[in-house]
Amino acid sequence: MITGCHNKSKPIEENAAFVTPDDKKGGGPWDKIKSSGELIWATMSGPDTYYEFHGREMGLQYGYAAHFAGADGLRVRVELVRDTLELIEKLKSGEVDVAGVLLPAEMLKKEGLVAAGVKDSTGQRSWAVSGEAKDVAEVLNKWYGEKVKAEVAAAVKAEVANRTLVTRKVYEPFLSRSTGTISRYDDLFKKNASTAGCDWRLLAAMCYQESCFDPSAQSWAGAKGLMQLMPATAASMGLSEENIFDPAENVAASARVISGLLRSLSDIKMPDERVKFMLASYNGGIGHVRDAMALAKKAGKNAQSWSDVAPYILHLSEPAYYRDPVVKYGYMIGSETYNYVNAVCDRFRSYGGQIESLSPSDLSGRGGDSSIPHRAETKQKRSKQKIYTPDDPEFFKMQAE
Repeated sequence: MITGCHNKSKPIEENAAFVTPDDKKGGGPWDKIKSSGELIWATMSGPDTYYEFHGREMGLQYGYAAHFAGADGLRVRVELVRDTLELIEKLKSGEVDVAGVLLPAEMLKKEGLVAAGVKDSTGQRSWAVSGEAKDVAEVLNKWYGEKVKAEVAAAVKAEVANRTLVTRKVYEPFLSRSTGTISRYDDLFKKNASTAGCDWRLLAAMCYQESCFDPSAQSWAGAKGLMQLMPATAASMGLSEENIFDPAENVAASARVISGLLRSLSDIKMPDERVKFMLASYNGGIGHVRDAMALAKKAGKNAQSWSDVAPYILHLSEPAYYRDPVVKYGYMIGSETYNYVNAVCDRFRSYGGQIESLSPSDLSGRGGDSSIPHRAETKQKRSKQKIYTPDDPEFFKMQAE
């Protein structure tokens, strides 16, 4: 960044005695961060560091990063790394601004890094910045304190407690069994079934699980409407936030999401299996579902069978699994996705549908966008030296007390 204006036709030679180091460099690291409007924060996936839940970024360490960035009007760009080696390399190379993992003081000293911001109760583990970013460390250290700890701890505790909270009215799962009317929105489900590429009763079962047929339903995480679409997802399907609560628009956009997921899962040959993987992806994200499939395949299981993959969805909440080299998207709360698939399938059957009898034409996936964006894969670095992750008790204490 250039902090001053220069006349290219008539260069001005400045007296070095009156130029500060920052002037010589065109601004220090902190000035450059503020000018960019973005804090590049590196961390590792985990329940106390960082994870995504229904499109919302969560985790205690992320809570600190968001609090710090928000105080200075910055955005947070999260860079996920697999281990300390990659974390330190990115910090030293200038690819990231802050290491958002509690690193031990002896490691910082050895690597020429500077403690900055969040610390554990002993003060011996902390976030870090590069040795050239002492101005960033100064700002972080000035920000962090007891007040910040209390505010972030309370906010993160509320996030965890309310993450499944949905404000909605609860309607009956069947409007009229005698006539086979499931809900007042049956016509919308039937109209959009061909776009989604599935039985309209499956859309109804998903809708009941998402919102209990309440078009004004809104989750604490920000999902909205009958099919509980996140605003970003809705926007990617051409639905503006101002229309997201409109039942017709919400169901139509959801149908396009479902179509895209089914197309992205076209490698799963059995239609009845594909629909289960689609449901898991709709709830937990297709990246995590692919991770569970990779784990199942690695274990010698059938990666195209939901019964074989489902246990690995649950395992993705365990460090031994979400830190496996085949896993790209890290930690997830797998129990919710596992239960969601079971609940929707059971309700679909109660509505008269039979997942086991679905044919390829039932899952044509016509329409919609098959490109489902996900975080880019982080390449794993290899080294002969020992590499540590946040789960190594001798080096990391994941929660600042």
